[in-house]
Amino acid sequence: MTSHANDWRYGITVPFDDPLHAQADLYREFADLGYTEFWSSEADGTDGFTPLVLASQWVPDVRLGIAIIPVFTRGPALLAQQTAAICEAAPGRFAMGIGASSNVIVERWNGIPFDEPFKRTRDTARFLRQALTGERISETYDTFDIQGFRLGRPPEIQPPILLAALRPGMLRLAGSEGDGAIINWLSADDVATVRPYVDEGGEGKEVVARIFVCPNPDAEVVRSGFKRAIAAYLNVPVYAEFHRWLGRGDLLAAMWERWSDGDRRGALEVIDDDLVDELLVHGPPEACREHIDRYHANGVDVSAISIMPFGGIDPVQAARDLSPAARG
Repeated sequence: MTSHANDWRYGITVPFDDPLHAQADLYREFADLGYTEFWSSEADGTDGFTPLVLASQWVPDVRLGIAIIPVFTRGPALLAQQTAAICEAAPGRFAMGIGASSNVIVERWNGIPFDEPFKRTRDTARFLRQALTGERISETYDTFDIQGFRLGRPPEIQPPILLAALRPGMLRLAGSEGDGAIINWLSADDVATVRPYVDEGGEGKEVVARIFVCPNPDAEVVRSGFKRAIAAYLNVPVYAEFHRWLGRGDLLAAMWERWSDGDRRGALEVIDDDLVDELLVHGPPEACREHIDRYHANGVDVSAISIMPFGGIDPVQAARDLSPAARG
């Protein structure tokens, strides 16, 4: 699928580094600069909901989304409650992104078994569909059992439910059981590979991509910084398997081998510069904007730009330089 330029939507990943209470003016500025969507995440910083609850009151016209909430780290009923609450705060403007996350976040950081991630994501999507309508649920799913739960404050407007997806099984699930997919850690050309699996679920499916961007023309500094991120992420099993499926097994084999041997420095040294240039958007702002548009041209509906401040660039100024307003 190739998307049309007039359908492209540009979002920015929030929050930025200032304390949350101090970001109201920043959020308003981003909205004025033409960003139509704010997307949060949940790993080791803020939780996914709080920055968007604040944004719902500070910028009443911007769409809000989470990419993503792990399906393991909250009970299903609590997840439904939090989803419904933010739907009340921003009726018709919220998109719920859920996903398996990774064994690192789920097991190592939260002490929760990372068992059957595909089924858990599927079951959570199904449960949320039912629960958010206010239906009373007594049902045994494959990965959890719910008895007698009814959401006390179902939202007036049902949110789209998007699934984080990497390989074919989850991409198809995002299209069949969800309203679309959230993708990341892939090149613009990779989008053309993953998008058709989502579209198997029918027309109108949405694809949101978190895109890592560093508008810094010093390629050497940027590559050096991003290689650390590549090593940290692409050695996580779910991302390693994703890139094997995308055909990068031979390219990454040496890095995986050295990492598993405990040679962290050696792992960084064998990461190819061309891989950095595919997975990270970098260079002068104009070149970055053109690179982001390649993601859209290959099938991304929403770009959730995530600023990577390598080389000491100012993330806020970077967001300004990448904004729709800067496109002229």
